[in-house]
Formats: sequence, C-alpha cells, structure tokens
Amino acid sequence: MIKIFEKYPLALLSGVVLLMLLIHLEVPNITIMEARNFITAREMVQDNHWILTTINGEARYQKPPLPTWLTAVSGMLFGINNVWALRLPAVLMVLFSGICIYYLSLKLNLSKIQSLHNSLILVTSFYIFAIIIEAPWDIFAHGFMLAGLYFLFLFFEENNARWKNALLAAFFVGLSLLSKGPVSLYVLFLPFLISYGIVFKFKDLKSRILPLLIFLILFLVIGGWWFVYVRLADPEAFLEIATKETENWSSYNIKPIYYYWNFFIQSGLWAIPAFISLLYPYLIKRVAYKKAYQFSFWWTIIAVILLSLIPEKKARYLVPALIPLAINSGFYIQYLMADFSKITAKKETIPVYFNFGLIAALSLAVPFALFFLLKDGLQNHLISYLLTSLATLLIGILLIRNLYVKKFSTVFYLTILFVVSLGAFGLPLSKSLNNNAEFRSINTLHQFEKSNKITSYSIGEMAPELLWDYNGILKDIYKNETLKIPAEPNFGLLLMNEDTEIIAAQLRQDYNLKRIETYNLNVGSKSKERLIREFYLVSKK
Repeated sequence: MIKIFEKYPLALLSGVVLLMLLIHLEVPNITIMEARNFITAREMVQDNHWILTTINGEARYQKPPLPTWLTAVSGMLFGINNVWALRLPAVLMVLFSGICIYYLSLKLNLSKIQSLHNSLILVTSFYIFAIIIEAPWDIFAHGFMLAGLYFLFLFFEENNARWKNALLAAFFVGLSLLSKGPVSLYVLFLPFLISYGIVFKFKDLKSRILPLLIFLILFLVIGGWWFVYVRLADPEAFLEIATKETENWSSYNIKPIYYYWNFFIQSGLWAIPAFISLLYPYLIKRVAYKKAYQFSFWWTIIAVILLSLIPEKKARYLVPALIPLAINSGFYIQYLMADFSKITAKKETIPVYFNFGLIAALSLAVPFALFFLLKDGLQNHLISYLLTSLATLLIGILLIRNLYVKKFSTVFYLTILFVVSLGAFGLPLSKSLNNNAEFRSINTLHQFEKSNKITSYSIGEMAPELLWDYNGILKDIYKNETLKIPAEPNFGLLLMNEDTEIIAAQLRQDYNLKRIETYNLNVGSKSKERLIREFYLVSKK
C-alpha cells in the first residue's frame, strides 16, 4: 500500500489535505480574523467594494485584496454566507504550498520519496493548517511566495528558460505582495536569498542582470498597484490606517528577542524531529545531499533571526519558518527511514521512541479522553466518536508494533494518518463544546427591526464576529467620547453592559430606553464580554 502511495505522490498529498481539512471545513467556529476577512468579502459582493475594500461600510485597507477576491468569488459560487465556501480557497492554498515544496525539493536533487515526505510534513505541521482559521490570509502570502521562490531557484540554477522563470517568479511574488504586503518578502524571500547565496552562490550573475531587473519591476507593479490606487483614491483613510499599522510593529504585542527560540514546537507532532534536524553537526554527517540540507538549515535559521528582530511577535508569525523547516525535518526523517533498523546507539533511538511512542500513547488515549471531556455532548456525535475512537486505537496499536520492529517508514505514514483521522472523523466532536445556554444570535435582530421599522446603531466598535453574524451595517455613533444621536425618533442601540449607564445618562432627558434583548455570541462556557451586546429600543419622548 505504501509503495502505491509513493508512486502517486501528488494524489497522496491531495488526499491528505482534503481529508484532513475539507470534509468538515464549516465546523470550527469563526474566529476574529476570519470574521474581518469574510465581512470584507461579503461587502465586496453585496456593495461592489472590490477595490476600495470595506468592513462595516468603512474603509479597510490593512490588508491587500487578493485573498479577499478569491474568497468572494468562492462565496459567489457556493453562497456568500457559506463558511465552507469562504474557507475553501485557504485550504487549497495549503495544498498549493505542499505541491510547491514537493517540486522545490525535487529541484534540490532530493528523491521523489523524500520530496513527498517534505510536503506531508509541511501540510500536517500544526500552524500550517491552523493558520487557515486563525489568520487565513497568511497562507496566501506565503503560498504564492513559495511558488515565486521555486521559479527564482530555477532562474539561478538553470541556464535555459531564464526569462520564463524570471517572469513566473515575478508573477507569484507579486501575488504574495497583493495578499499581505511585504510581510512574506521579509520573512521568506529575504532568508531564501541569503541562504542561497551562502550555499549555492550566485553564479554567472552578470548574464542575469536584465531579467532580474525586469523581475524586480514586474513584481512591484503586480504587488503594488493596489496600494498606489488606494493612496490616490482615498488618501486620508489610507494614511490613517497605514500610520496605525506601522505603529503596531513597535508598540503592540512586544516580546523579547528570544520569544521565537522554541519555534520548532509550532510544527506540532513533528517538533522533536524538527529540533533534531536543526542539530547541524549531528545531521550533516548523515545526509546524502549536504548542500540541500545546508540550504534548508540556513533558510530556517535566518528566517527565525529576522523575525526575532521585529518587536511585535505572535506565534502565527512563525509560519514562514515552518516552510524551510519542513524540508529540514525531511532530511532527518529520510535518515531514519534508511537506517533506523540498523541504529543501536540509545542516544539516537531514544528520541525516536519518545516522539512516536508519545504519538502512539495519544492515539490510544483519544477515545478515553474524549469520553471524559465531552460526556453528555457525545450523544449528538456518536458516529464521529466511534469512528475517531476506532481509527486512533488502531493507529496507536500499529504505531507501537512498527516501532518495536523498527519499521520506521510505516511509523511515518501512520503519524500522517493519525492527523488525518482527527480531521476527518474527530472535528465534528468540537461542536459538543458549543454548550452555552445563553447563546443568542444577533442575526435575529433583523426581525425586530423590520417589525418596528427601525435602524440599529452601535456604541463603540462592534466585534467582527457579531458583525459577521448580523449580516449588515451597524454604524458606530459614539466616537471620541462624543455621541452622535440619529435623527429618527425611534432607533435601536447595541452597547456593552459597562457602557449602559454612561449612554443612558446622555439620552435619558429626551429619550426613553427599553431593554429588549441580550445578544450573546459566546458558544462555549468561556464568556467573552466583547461578544455580548445589550439591545435597547430608543424612543423620543
């Protein structure tokens, strides 16, 4: 069976991504970043705001529009409020990134098998698949950049088709810029160039000057035209947003320079193999393609160094480092596949038994952990629970057996299967945690507005998740501590509980306030105040 999979690597890769992510794509609850992006995509379609992008009817120029365009198109095809459809482009970008890693690995003179392993490690690394929900636009920027780097590698390494490779590299690098600005240029492109220069050198650079110049101009045009257009069309809003974003780099989420030193942990189940792959003196003696290993090693290390220099730090910003780290980890995995059955030194076998033994233990523990954690919530998802339990129990047993007989190739694919089974069978179980009895969708407000012929407004900025659920515009009438009372005699007002007395004091003289409903978008037991709004009907006396 493994030989069949390895004979059709891209089919296996596609199957892993689609089974792991696509089947239950609509299940996870919408996150704050997703809500912002999906609202912008919806307003593109509903209000025709394709270039001057908006959120809640106001300018939103923090992110370039390419991922939003792709999401909006998917929404137009399958339903603009269909969460599965809106998440689909990001999942396809995970697959696209895996394919790029596969072909880049081949160009590094790695075998088809090792190239497949690299791509599988990438798409099953924790933050690579988690990023499509926490910050879905990141995968577009890094995926397109990865494609651009593949063609740039061909441009430097091959003498034929220089212009073709330069133009294709410019096209994809430009798309990366149009997805999230210069972020991927700094954390993926620049480390790639530096590591390439260290390991492969820039050979015969003089003959490549003109194509390189065209490459530079073209990717700046493709990636930069939107910024120029918005700067000219709406300069005041653009500058205000740009200033705020720039200030965040040095004043928001500030962490120490060593914050990213445990970056390999973000690869999830591959954390220990990833760490060992970074032990250069150990692994350099055990790899066949030393230059390729040196290249992925320096690419990873330089990416982490450059990320560490930026004061603003978040765990998800490490995603670009996980891309070369997947290639780097693949060298260690390949070494184990070739030699693990012959290794006798405990210092080499213990980390392997610990890492994959731990995965086996987790597999065996999943059915019991789910039973005790979810309890009564399992009743509505009994089939998912049974399928997850059977799959993980079987995988755990097989992992232990194959570790015992030192059949590492099977251990590797069983680890992949463990991740896939959790996504394919286990994800619906997360709905059991949506047990907040006080949950109340704000979308039901439209019925009250229609029957009372009123418009609703908000006090302060609305949480993106509430705006997404509402599916409409909620204008903020309280800015800079000033209340701008609407002209109509009757209107609705949404405000947080802590603001009730302040706003009521300003309205009480001329208006009657009647509390109608509490909208609570918290789905689980943890209650976030920003997802709760009190709704009042305000009537002129």
